Amino acid sequence: MAKRMVVLGGGESGAGAALLGAQLGYEVFVSDKGSIAQKHKDQLRSLQIEFEEGRHSDAKILNADVVVKSPGIPSTVPLVQQLVQQGTEVIGEVELASRFAAGTIIAITGSNGKTTTTNLIYHILKNAGRDVAMVGNVGASFAGALAQKQHDIWVVEVSSFQLDDCNTFKPHIAVLTNITPDHLNRYEYKLENYAKSKMSIAQRQDANDFFIHCPDDEITKEYVQLVPIEINKIAFSQEENLEEGAYRINDTIYIKDKQKTLEMSVYDLSLQGRHNVYNSMAAAIVANVMGIRKETIRQSLQDFQNLEHRMESVAFVRGIQFINDSKATNVNSTWYALESMTKKVVWIAGGVNKGNDYSSVVPLAKEKVSALICLGTDNAHLKDAFGDVIPVIEETQSMAAAVKMGYYLAKKDEAVLLSPACASFDLFSNYEDRGNQFKQFVREL
Repeated sequence: MAKRMVVLGGGESGAGAALLGAQLGYEVFVSDKGSIAQKHKDQLRSLQIEFEEGRHSDAKILNADVVVKSPGIPSTVPLVQQLVQQGTEVIGEVELASRFAAGTIIAITGSNGKTTTTNLIYHILKNAGRDVAMVGNVGASFAGALAQKQHDIWVVEVSSFQLDDCNTFKPHIAVLTNITPDHLNRYEYKLENYAKSKMSIAQRQDANDFFIHCPDDEITKEYVQLVPIEINKIAFSQEENLEEGAYRINDTIYIKDKQKTLEMSVYDLSLQGRHNVYNSMAAAIVANVMGIRKETIRQSLQDFQNLEHRMESVAFVRGIQFINDSKATNVNSTWYALESMTKKVVWIAGGVNKGNDYSSVVPLAKEKVSALICLGTDNAHLKDAFGDVIPVIEETQSMAAAVKMGYYLAKKDEAVLLSPACASFDLFSNYEDRGNQFKQFVREL
């Protein structure tokens, strides 16, 4: 008799897990407390996979042999606790896929820069003619892509929530971009718990594997001793010269291993700004480890196209530049955004506060921000942090109002920057929805 797999959550990762489970011969049941998108329902029906929405039927869930849960469901919820107590294996979709993926796994995590770094790595490997897929926290689910076909290389972006649901996941190359306080509401508001979650990307690696990290990041530096000693550790830095890895001297970056060195001006990188130098260096090290030619790495870092919702220049309206940085869902991302600005800024921020500490942004706000537009259902934290620093603070409850207010407050040769520093779920379905609305209303000005 077929083993029973229950998938909790019918979103991108849940639907992907269900498709792979069915292909592996499991009897699959999908349960979502909310609603399931039509495209996922169509996929499930096409394979005759049973599903429910708007509820969790305990009787249909507790008899599972294995449960694959959405990363959005905390392991503390009573149903998950009950499954664990009765001895049912509860895993995540990334863990499931990694057990059956035949190719090399490159995994990227970090509080900031992981999506850009993931895309850069994929871009370089694609340009080198490798059979590569980009999956995980960005784009297609790992399991869903694997259900369609195997690939030689899997470039997987993984969040801390996804890592928490892994128990055998072992990437050949693990990249940790940085660790800054984020999602602390899921980690008992303890930075240590969140940092350990991020470091777990390397905990099962061995002497054949590679861990790529940034010693400039104080928190990473503190927790890097949790990584097994025998792993090949390679660093990237803009503050110290390294024997091996990637480093910067003045305006030149050096990507170095025992055999060769690639030199490149920071001005030749397609992605500008200090944070993007880090992302480019991390991606270049991965490409080096994978044996990609220097010329291909250089060319790829020069011709990469920036991502949607990440410092995306939308339009100039009467000399005012509108920039969409909706992907900035935490304080550190917004710090990088403001740090890279060379003109005065009308800043749109706010949303779901995840235990944010804005103190690091205050000096930049003082220097660069002429007005703050709060866009959220609760803006008290923002007003408390910046009330004495930014001369003009306004509140809005919709993106249409925020864009109009930005246009009204900004002067010619200034910028209106959407960089929320918060999650989007109070007023928007996700950061893409928030960014797309921003772009729509800018174009209607």
